[in-house]
This record gives sequence, C-alpha cells and structure tokens, in this order.
Amino acid sequence: MGEHPSPGPAVAACAEAERIEELEPEAEEQLPAAPEDHWKVLFDQFDPGNTGFISTGKFRSLLESHSSQLDPHKKEVLLALADSHADGQICYQDFVNLMSNKRSNSFRQAILQGNRRLCSKALLEEKGLNLSQRLIRHVAYETLPREIDRKWYYDSYTCCPPPWFMITVTLLEVAFFLYNGVSLNQFVLQVTHPRYLKNSLVYHPQLRAQAWRYLTYIFMHAGIEHLGLNVVLQLLVGVPLEMVHGATRIGLVYVAGVVAVPGSLAVSVADMTAPVVGSSGGVYALISAHLANIVMNWSGMKCQFKLLRMAVALICMSMEFGRAVWLRFHPSAYPPCPHPSFVAHLGGVAVGITLGVVVLRNYEQRLQDQSLWWIFVAMYTIFVLFAIFWNIFAYTLLDKLPPPP
Repeated sequence: MGEHPSPGPAVAACAEAERIEELEPEAEEQLPAAPEDHWKVLFDQFDPGNTGFISTGKFRSLLESHSSQLDPHKKEVLLALADSHADGQICYQDFVNLMSNKRSNSFRQAILQGNRRLCSKALLEEKGLNLSQRLIRHVAYETLPREIDRKWYYDSYTCCPPPWFMITVTLLEVAFFLYNGVSLNQFVLQVTHPRYLKNSLVYHPQLRAQAWRYLTYIFMHAGIEHLGLNVVLQLLVGVPLEMVHGATRIGLVYVAGVVAVPGSLAVSVADMTAPVVGSSGGVYALISAHLANIVMNWSGMKCQFKLLRMAVALICMSMEFGRAVWLRFHPSAYPPCPHPSFVAHLGGVAVGITLGVVVLRNYEQRLQDQSLWWIFVAMYTIFVLFAIFWNIFAYTLLDKLPPPP
C-alpha cells in the first residue's frame, strides 16, 4: 500500500473490504443474523481511529462485498442512504440500525432527502411472483404511499406473527353474536328484544361501576346488519393494516376508538342515558385513519380504483351511521332506557384522523420520537381523566337516569 501515495477513496475502501473478507471468511455467511457486537467489530475495521464514523465510500464497499446476503431491495435502500449523507460519513448507531433492519427516524429523513433516485423498476412491475408474494405486494400497495417503504416491507415481511389481533377480535364478535342470537331467538335487530340489555357485556349507564363493560360491549351488536358491516370492514381494512404496522399499533388505535374518546367514556359524557353496543368506534377509527392517510398521500398511493373505493367506504360508513341515529331515536323496546347511542361512530372518526394518522404515517418509525404523538396522547389522557371524574360525580346530578336492566 505504501507504493501508492494517494489512492482514491473508493479503491482504498474496496481493498480494505477485500482484506476484511480474507481475515474473517465466516463473517459473510453470518452477516444477516449477526448481533450488535459483531457489527461493532466490523465497524471498527473501517474505523481504526475510533472516531465513531465511517465514510460513505467504505459503507458502500461493505454493502457490495456482502451483496449476496442482502435482499436486493434493501441493498438498494441502503445504497440510497449512503448517497444521501452530504457530509460523506455514517455514524455507528445508524450503521447498526441499518444492518440490523432497525429503521430510525434519521434513516427516513436521510432517504427522503437523498440525492439518489431508485434506479430499479417498481415493485409492481416485477414478474414471476408466487401467490404469497403477490399478496404481500398487494398489501404494500394498499397501505404504503412510498415505493421505498413498499420495497422494504416486501423484503421484510415474514407473516410471523400473523395478523392475529383483528382476526381474533372478529371471531369473538361473531361467536358472541351467534350465542346471543340463539339465546334470544332473534338475529335481526337483536337490540329491540326486551332481554337484550340484560347481557353482562353491554355498557349501561346505571352499571358503569362494572369496569369491564367499557370494553366488552364491542362483542354485542344491534343485529346481523350491524355485525356484518363491522366484520367486513375489519377484515378488508384492519387485517392489511395489521400486516404492515403490527398488532400493537393497530390494536392501540382500535382500543383507543373503543374505550377512550369515541367509545364508552365519550358516550358516558355526551349521551349519558344511553347504553353502548358494537365495535363501530374501533372500526371507524381504523377506516378513518386509512382514508385520511390515502388523501394526505394521494399521489403516492397506488392502490387501484382508490377514488371509487373511498366513495364506497364513505357510503357504507354513512349508511351504518344513519342506521345508528335512526335506532337511537326509535321508540325503545325497554323504556325508559333508550336504544344504544351513536356517539361512538363520531368519536371513532376523531381518533382515526388524529392518533390513527400519526401511527399510519410513521411506518417502522419510533412513535415516541414524533411530537404529534405526544400531543395526542396528552389530549386523550386528559379526556380519560375528565371522563372518569365525570362518571364519578356528574351522574349524581342527573335526575332521570334509566333504571338498570
């Protein structure tokens, strides 16, 4: 090396990468599953001065030398990151995050600000995919607005764990409905049956001290027409969203729609005399978040017939909301208690376009790094505390609270 007074950085990086491969022949085979301490050793080989940074040229050389162990789309994304660093350096933590498939917020910003365009063909144009690969690609185009995110998801998704949350909730809702239908001998407009409110899962204002009712009411539906629409929307929208964003995040949006702002707590404040049934709060939260995400990223979303499908979704939601309003003011089958409230539908939309949008717009990003996330969490926490105190004290001021079923 002393015979060459000033070799170019790319040549030096390639030579150094070849030397590392000779010293550590087994490293290449273990690269995808290597722990963080292995990345430290590898990083130090490129950073002999322990500065905590390596040049983008060396990073590119590392990627090229291990290209056979990297998914092609991920290699393309990582090369784009290397080209996006204007200072020509990559820090150790970014290096570990990238090679370990941990996409930080700085990763997203670097890609968006990068000066290298993805040169390969779009994921939609790839041929020869099997059925499962086409399904994953379809889900990516249904939910993600950026091609770089779609490619990353396509290479990363393993169906482990499967979208268990939405499927489990849906099966439980169907099971409880069938059991209740057999018990009441009524499946259409079950809510009009005189014994309907006696079920221990329904939220009732006189029984608000039984805390489980604030959540379990989602397993009770007004009738097969109510259950049918919720189940269809949960499966068509909720399952793909869970496949992309995971059960934790989608479950958070769903449960927030059921319990907090739009759900039983909101009804206990805005419609104090009415009971609550059905999972519409959680369903409307997911649907509203997804539709808002499509509108905000209209040019990037490549799902087919998106305008027509949005119109159909809005029509279905409006029809269901109209049914709920009509039922609420229809003469009650168990006076003086009215039929179930429709407030949960409205609140579900509020959760979807606030908390839900933050979750869906930050694919694989740390939510705790987003300022809007903390703003909405603070708002919901304040509302929950307010609703709890309201349930403790305000009901004593209401003279005409309906008797328990």
